[in-house]
Amino acid sequence: MTIILRYLSRQLLGSMIAVAGVLLLIFMSGRFIKYLAEAASGKLQAEVLFAIMGYRLPGFLELILPLGLFIGILLAYGRMYLESEMSVLFACGLSKWQLVGHTMVSALVVMCLVGSMSLYLSPAGFQKVEDILEEQSRKTEFDMLVPGRFHKLRSGDRVTYAEGLSSDKRELNTVFIAEQNPDTGEIAVLLADRGTQRVDENSGSRFIVLHEGRRYDGTPGEAAYQVVDFEAYGLKVPNLEEGKRRDKPTAIPTRELMESSDPELRALLHWRIALPVLVPIVALLAIPLSRVNPRQGRFLKLLPAMLIYVLYLGLLIGAQKALEKQQIPEWLGMWWVHGLFLGVALFLLFREDWALKRRAQRAQA
Repeated sequence: MTIILRYLSRQLLGSMIAVAGVLLLIFMSGRFIKYLAEAASGKLQAEVLFAIMGYRLPGFLELILPLGLFIGILLAYGRMYLESEMSVLFACGLSKWQLVGHTMVSALVVMCLVGSMSLYLSPAGFQKVEDILEEQSRKTEFDMLVPGRFHKLRSGDRVTYAEGLSSDKRELNTVFIAEQNPDTGEIAVLLADRGTQRVDENSGSRFIVLHEGRRYDGTPGEAAYQVVDFEAYGLKVPNLEEGKRRDKPTAIPTRELMESSDPELRALLHWRIALPVLVPIVALLAIPLSRVNPRQGRFLKLLPAMLIYVLYLGLLIGAQKALEKQQIPEWLGMWWVHGLFLGVALFLLFREDWALKRRAQRAQA
């Protein structure tokens, strides 16, 4: 029996890891492309991208692992039913309830992982991401410059380009700056062989001092413009507005949520608790749904099973919104959704036993 249980564990966990890996790659790729676009536009520094993705990892896994376990059970057990392996295992003494019990052991391990991420690791990761984004929002134009790339201020009033940049970011080579006056619409274009950064000791303001260059002033579409040659030209580097503390609810520690009376935060607390509770229930749902007839095909029940999972998750999200609006009492929370699908899972598990009892009663009658 030990060999059988090990075999089941290997099949189940192998399928779950494969599914979770594919889903994680899809989710993280989409998010990484978004952050990469922000880095390309100068809103983020490239060196912080992998740190951000690392801190976001628990937030992805808390959603992916339950779905990975659910699909993993469907695929692993479905294949075993299709290839008659389950029939052989049952003939060797494995009962349905032993299968359920062994599956629930794996589900409880996943439940603990999801719970640690949902309640602790994910909020801490979101907080780290918020700290990084806030630090990036305080970066000046000079800090965000990348050699050989145009950089636009968030206000959209200035575009800067430097062909080369020293390692300490204090000297530029072949500088181009275009700046628009928002009041008059005039555009000033500055070209210089090099530029240096200077900091005013009294005010702390930073300036780009351009050397050996030329300035063009004029209005687009008009022939009148001015050209000024200069040996040195000082241009203030505006400090971007300090990023306001976002304090997004997702970054708030669970302990603070437990102490809060805000309906939105209390709803978020219920959501964080609901994710680990979801795991054993979807595992129970997947066990009877994975049973297929070899003639029916492996994926016959996959679509209805996925619809049930989506409905489960959708009701949890709807319950969270209702809690935020205080449309349902907090003591009820999301437990009614869990109870509903636990009842569905138990009905599917006991349905065959009830059918056999009815047949036996009819035979006796």
